[in-house]
Amino acid sequence: MAFITTKDGTDIYYKDWGSGPAVTFSHGWPLNADAWDGQLLFLAQSGFRVVAHDRRGHGRSGQSSDGNDMNGYAADLAALIEALDLNNVTLVGHSTGGGEVARYIGRYGTGRVAKAVLMSAVPPIMLQSPDNPEGLPMQVFDQMRAQLFADRSQFYQDLAQMFYGANRPGAKVSKGILDQFWLWSMQSGEKNAYDSIKAFSETDFRDDLAKFDIPTLVMHGEDDQIVPVKDSAHKTAQMVAGPRRSTTQGRRTG
Repeated sequence: MAFITTKDGTDIYYKDWGSGPAVTFSHGWPLNADAWDGQLLFLAQSGFRVVAHDRRGHGRSGQSSDGNDMNGYAADLAALIEALDLNNVTLVGHSTGGGEVARYIGRYGTGRVAKAVLMSAVPPIMLQSPDNPEGLPMQVFDQMRAQLFADRSQFYQDLAQMFYGANRPGAKVSKGILDQFWLWSMQSGEKNAYDSIKAFSETDFRDDLAKFDIPTLVMHGEDDQIVPVKDSAHKTAQMVAGPRRSTTQGRRTG
């Protein structure tokens, strides 16, 4: 398996398949790089170099006690891009990974970046506040933390139903898909996943989005039960410079 080691000594696992223009993939919470395997295989077979890593605390990466925040996640992505010397790369981020991409651009710029894709992503900010009244109240995230602490295995099984829209009438989601989500989730460290709730819900990405100066595709399912589209993609598409905006009907994209 391939790893890089960050400045604080955390090992970050990554996949690096194919050759050609580089595309990186940042996964959602509480998953890992395996969530991208279908996209990675397709693009690797289509003439692209695809790189996907397990976020710290998730999958095969080290479960460090510190750095489980967006600055830490962005620093790890920057370390990976630099270690592999990727240039003119397209950054793809789903959900929490979309926040990771936004914070990377906000902190490290677009010198190595050609394009960005934000899929069902958490920016600009999920938490409700006086200047973000459409956001979700803190009690939603407090409840997630309580359920994670009490019985994370059952919590992840229940979350899978919402994640894939399997709880909607007429939905056709296999048990295998739901079990797969549970398995990936259980590979995350409980402290890391717990800390990450604060990272994806309370981080304000508005200043980061203002620094986007590359073509950006914003994609989001209209029936997303995890990250409400009206407080995320609709706003993000107005904040980034020159985006192409797309919304898809039904369950979450990615």
